[in-house]
Amino acid sequence: MLVQLHTLAFMFLQEAAPAIAFDPRAMWGQMGLLAKLVVIALFIMSAWSIGVMIDRVIAFNGARQQSRQYAPAVAGALRDGKLDEAIKIADRFGKSHLAKVVVAGLQEFKAHGQNADLSGEKIEASKRALERAEAIVHAELKKGVSGLATIGSTGPFVGLFGTVVGIINAFKGIASEKSTGLGAVAGGISEALVTTAIGLFVAIPAVMMFNYFNGRMESFTVEMGNSSSELIDYFIKRSQKAGAKH
Repeated sequence: MLVQLHTLAFMFLQEAAPAIAFDPRAMWGQMGLLAKLVVIALFIMSAWSIGVMIDRVIAFNGARQQSRQYAPAVAGALRDGKLDEAIKIADRFGKSHLAKVVVAGLQEFKAHGQNADLSGEKIEASKRALERAEAIVHAELKKGVSGLATIGSTGPFVGLFGTVVGIINAFKGIASEKSTGLGAVAGGISEALVTTAIGLFVAIPAVMMFNYFNGRMESFTVEMGNSSSELIDYFIKRSQKAGAKH
């Protein structure tokens, strides 16, 4: 009995012995229509995610660099009491997330007349203006990032769908050829697994960059919140000084 098992195993391995070369063109030609559509969909997802990554890296780096230049410039103007100049400075730093928030607060403060009569209601109005600006800037920074999470979570499943379809086709081939050896299915299964590999290749960078961008957005949100608080403090101190003079 043991000899018979060894003989069967040897025959099975002999049948599976021929090596299967990895030929993308041949695999593409042998794929069914549905598997090809899956691969095309994955490449579209990959191209879109790469575009978002490049766009967000450029936007975030630009916001960081301009904010580092904007912060000391506007702080100097406010220390000198030059409110109009502080507002105009923001025009030179259009990519800065801090400039977009701070200028909204400064314009709201200027609309109140910069006098000593800065009531609690006017302070709250300035806070709301800053909060609205923060929400708008956060939405601008987040543009496309949520799509990376979607691609990262669905990419492997799209690839797995292609693999399942490919394996079904491979077993259909076995049934039609009436061959049960490993060699009869190895080619079909290897082609089917390509879609899962592509799905993982698309999803892994998308998830990594999504987490990276989320971390940077949290940092920007903290910076905008701190700037808003400091600006409100500046408004209060300025109104108190104006009241003391009168």
